[in-house]
Amino acid sequence: MTMSFTWTTDPALDADTNTAVGLGASFATQAAAEAWFAEHWTDLDEAGVESVTLLDGDVVVYGPMALSA
Repeated sequence: MTMSFTWTTDPALDADTNTAVGLGASFATQAAAEAWFAEHWTDLDEAGVESVTLLDGDVVVYGPMALSA
């Protein structure tokens, strides 16, 4: 079974902003997805994202996780 990890945001971003922040990429491992998030969470925060959810296909791994305290 092939896993595909992706991030979703709340609120959802428009297509141009998704592309600008690098959202929409899929990752082969949870670790790769989390490494991407660690590098880009401030970009997401600046784009107005309040929380993120990590998915493995259609299954929620965890989230929603708030970006601010």
